[in-house]
Amino acid sequence: MKFAPTLAAGAVLAGLALSATPALAAVDAARAQSLANQNACMGCHAVDRKLVGPAYQDVAAKYKGDAGAEAKLIKKVREGGMGNWGQIPMPANPKIADADLKTVIDWVLAGAPAK
Repeated sequence: MKFAPTLAAGAVLAGLALSATPALAAVDAARAQSLANQNACMGCHAVDRKLVGPAYQDVAAKYKGDAGAEAKLIKKVREGGMGNWGQIPMPANPKIADADLKTVIDWVLAGAPAK
C-alpha cells in the first residue's frame, strides 16, 4: 500500500513544527542589548560570565521551563533584592519603562542571544 500525504496530514505536521518553536525566538536582541546598556544592566551582568551578578545565560538556565519566570524577574528588577545568586544585592531599577523591561527580560530568558 502506498502512502499518499493529505492536506490534513500536512496541516498537522505544520502545526507540530510551529508548536515546537520557542515563543522567545522573536526577541529583538539588538534592541534588548541596547536597553540593557542604557539602563546600566551590563555594568553588573554579562551574557556568558558572572560579573557582579550572574551571567544572563545562567539566569536563562535557572528559569528554563518556569512559566512564572518573566513575572519573577520583572519584580526582581523593579524591587531589587539579594540572596538568589549570592550576598551581593541587586539594586532596584524602578524607572525602566514596562515595555523596555519586558524586552530585556524576554531576551535574558531566551539566553541573551547575540544581536
